[in-house]
Amino acid sequence: MAELVPQYELEPEVLNGDVLNEEKEDAEPSESVHKKRRKKKKHKATVQAGTNRAEGDGDTTGGVGEVRKQLELQALEDKEDDGEEDGDESESTPGKKKKKKKKKKGAKGQTDPPTIPICELYPSGVFPKGEECEYPPSKDGRSAAWRTTHEEKRVLDKANEEMWSDFRQAAEAHRQVRTYVRSWIKPGMTMIDICERLEDCSRSLIKENGLKAGLAFPTGCSINHCAAHYTPNAGDLTMLRYDDVCKIDFGTHINGRIIDCAFTVTFNPKYDRLLEAVRDATNTGIKFAGIDVRLCDVGETIQEVMESYEVEIDGKTYQVKPIRNLNGHSIGQYRIHSGKTVPIVKGGEATRMEEGEVYAIETFGSTGRGAVHDDMECSHYMKNFNVGHVPIRLPRAKHLLNVINENFGTLAFCRRWLDRLGESKYLMALKNLCDLGIIDPYPPLCDTKGSYTAQYEHTILLRPTCKEVVSRGDDY
Repeated sequence: MAELVPQYELEPEVLNGDVLNEEKEDAEPSESVHKKRRKKKKHKATVQAGTNRAEGDGDTTGGVGEVRKQLELQALEDKEDDGEEDGDESESTPGKKKKKKKKKKGAKGQTDPPTIPICELYPSGVFPKGEECEYPPSKDGRSAAWRTTHEEKRVLDKANEEMWSDFRQAAEAHRQVRTYVRSWIKPGMTMIDICERLEDCSRSLIKENGLKAGLAFPTGCSINHCAAHYTPNAGDLTMLRYDDVCKIDFGTHINGRIIDCAFTVTFNPKYDRLLEAVRDATNTGIKFAGIDVRLCDVGETIQEVMESYEVEIDGKTYQVKPIRNLNGHSIGQYRIHSGKTVPIVKGGEATRMEEGEVYAIETFGSTGRGAVHDDMECSHYMKNFNVGHVPIRLPRAKHLLNVINENFGTLAFCRRWLDRLGESKYLMALKNLCDLGIIDPYPPLCDTKGSYTAQYEHTILLRPTCKEVVSRGDDY
């Protein structure tokens, strides 16, 4: 059972408050009825006393005077009684307002572990924004601050608010999932357990719904010299160890608006300098990225920062090298790599970033050669985004393609996810789809054995008014 955070403990008090308020409301009518009855009795007694005295004494003036005095006293008592009733009502009214506030406060908390979908935590549909930054100045020194106040740019920004909102919802799910993962990941856990626990939480928070909302790609948990694209297949018993450097790379999406964000986990402090170098390089890339910025210029600044770091591991000093054949990339709807690449070394393309585009700025640092190659058993696959109609002969391959189209579309998937859908004996069919060019395999990418690699990544939105690091959190 999920243990709720303290906000939820307020609900029993609210219920008790309701009971107390109902008892007060039940008691108030009965008290007012008694008061009215007393008033009537007093009024009758006063009138009778006045008439008796007038008849008995025969002095009409004196009797009328006493009756007037009695009536005036009665009127004063009535005013006091009315004042007390008004006071009771005013005391009960604030109590009702407090009750509403408590209910609202209790509805906004997340459980521990997190299970409430992000869309339910923010029922208004307004999700937390990422870090909003001003664009870097142009080459001639002109500031880009005018974009934040320019009326036309603000109108364009608002026109895409629905799209920005989808990114922000997916980013908030990513932040909460990774915070949760950091709280329990530890040496001795199998990689398959780590991935499945992370993905279960991610599915809950994103409120998985076919192709409308879900996981954008398999959880990467590449270790040490393996830099990217490793996730365990069924039966893989690889275990996380104290001296490992593990890259956690996972994605979420709403309506195909993908958040691609990654971080590195270590337990031994000897790797801290390596992580610092890569984190600094990623933040530098984010800082220099912007509208009309050349992609090759971003790569050059990233390389300069990363190579300024040295790390000492087990008595040996290494210069941190950027992995030159791994890049950041532009992101499209339902398309994780949408055409443009952001290099992490100098000498890349001179293509410029454009307004409205979305980028994954990611950097990889290594103590090895600074280049990766395909290695180990493949686990990541993705349908070719541009593939047309290709005739398929094998019935099993046709069936498998239908399953892929229905559940993943053009988003990446892994063999574990096919197992989860109940598919079996599909390896031959999967190979056939790869041979036909319908599905592309993405095997693990590794540097030299014995080296260590680290990764940090964020998704940025090049909005008309400003640059938003939408996946930014308190952690990195």
